Amino acid sequence: MRTSIKSALLGTAATALTLSLAACGTDSDPDTGGGDSGSGGQSDLSEPLTVAATPVPQAEILEFVRDNLAEDAGLDLRVQEFTDYVLPNTAVESGEVDANFFQHKPYLDDFNANQGTDIVPVVNVHLEPLGLYSNSITSADELSAGDTIGVPNDATNEARALQLLADNGVIELAEDAGADATPADITDDHGIEFEEIEAASLPRSLDDLDAAVINGNYAIESGLAPAEDALVLEAAEGNPYANFLAVKSGNEDDPRIQALAELLNSDEVKQFIEDTYDGSVIPAFGTPAS
Repeated sequence: MRTSIKSALLGTAATALTLSLAACGTDSDPDTGGGDSGSGGQSDLSEPLTVAATPVPQAEILEFVRDNLAEDAGLDLRVQEFTDYVLPNTAVESGEVDANFFQHKPYLDDFNANQGTDIVPVVNVHLEPLGLYSNSITSADELSAGDTIGVPNDATNEARALQLLADNGVIELAEDAGADATPADITDDHGIEFEEIEAASLPRSLDDLDAAVINGNYAIESGLAPAEDALVLEAAEGNPYANFLAVKSGNEDDPRIQALAELLNSDEVKQFIEDTYDGSVIPAFGTPAS
């Protein structure tokens, strides 16, 4: 087996990028901060609720709720955007914001275990199918020995990317690789090399790669349409990677959180997702996996 791993953003470089991305994040309500922060106490429904989210589609879904549904529910919803996968969780843990909406369960489990945080999911909202994209080929069958594929450098999304490639015959994985798959679990790489890159940077790296596996939200942000542009795309049925609303443990029963959870699983939000994203984002309502 010849698997060449080139870690593009690791160690201090990854830390620096995370901090720089944070500086690029925009706050749609810059004068607001988190409400009741992690103490397990209850907040009044009329108090502002600040939710951290990545811009597309999470912040867009929240903004739809804010602009069309929140007022009638008595909810003062504020949306704070982040452009990475780290700071939305640290902001919830510290109480800077009340909740976040950007991640799936395997990622959160890994984050809690490695960072010592205590963040829990509240309600599933949608699925963003992971896809393989390229600026130079039009079919995954065109990939060959010597080509380089970019994959996300966080553990859970890298495993997800490798499984997508294996499901579509690009590589072969050990049978027991599962949700913890790493490049070491590749049993036949067909001569393809892999470059581990911070997830948000993958769309910008397409010109330097033969292909890249890109998270749905970053694909949409960069102007890609997953349902149309992906060479291969994750199947929705039985997919464990639904994105959900999350809070610091103890705040699940905050009436503001419960009100938002109900709105995020409403018929109006389902219609908004279906009309806006045309299959590139799929409603996935309900209770998150335990």
